[in-house]
Amino acid sequence: MSRARPLPPPCSDGRTLTGPAAIEIRVLEATGSTNADMLQLAQSGLGEGVWLRAIRQTGGRGRMGRNWEGQEGNLFASTIAWLRPGDPAAPSLALVAGIAAHDALAQAAGAEALKLKWPNDIIAGRAKLCGILLERTSDAVVVGIGANVAIHPQLPDRETTSLHALGHRKWTAEQVMVELAERFAYWLDCWRRDGLSAITRAWLERAHPAGTILRAALPDGRVEEGSFETLDAQGNLILRLANGQISVIHAGDIFLA
Repeated sequence: MSRARPLPPPCSDGRTLTGPAAIEIRVLEATGSTNADMLQLAQSGLGEGVWLRAIRQTGGRGRMGRNWEGQEGNLFASTIAWLRPGDPAAPSLALVAGIAAHDALAQAAGAEALKLKWPNDIIAGRAKLCGILLERTSDAVVVGIGANVAIHPQLPDRETTSLHALGHRKWTAEQVMVELAERFAYWLDCWRRDGLSAITRAWLERAHPAGTILRAALPDGRVEEGSFETLDAQGNLILRLANGQISVIHAGDIFLA
């Protein structure tokens, strides 16, 4: 099975990015939530590079408190990143996770078929393929990633798809997991060594083009619609509204309008 995109070159000329000393993938037959499990393991000081993958997940969570359906055949996985002095701001790990998930799924679907929607949803056309949830306890950030590999749920408020629905039926959750772990290690190292500017550049290369019309449902209940401009230096979403004003989105639910 050929790779759609090899690991990218080092973020800075002359540097070799190594990631953790080792990657370990622990497989659970069933669990409520790999994120909840990883939050517990963080209390014991579990190191980076360890992933939990569940064959079935009964209590998965998405952003904004949504349930994430846990059908067998899909990917449900979590890992941990420990914040160190000098690291970029913790919320920017959402961009790291999005890039890594995009690159892993692109091995099956092709890089051009998938786009990043802020901060870290992976979409094919208008349909969601993968979602990511970050949760923090002390200096540990748990990164949970759910990807529709074999099947996709029917949701009332958004389109969804899966790798198999896109025609890539030879791919399994196990194969995607291996790709994801490798790429997350790479981009986490890049985030630490080259900073957030390198990550935002990589994110923009994988995102929908500037000018794409987006609708942002904000935490205070307001809805803003505008054209996608870019990300700012902190990784926030920049929209240009119809009146020409710039809106900086720090948090919210983003839809293609």
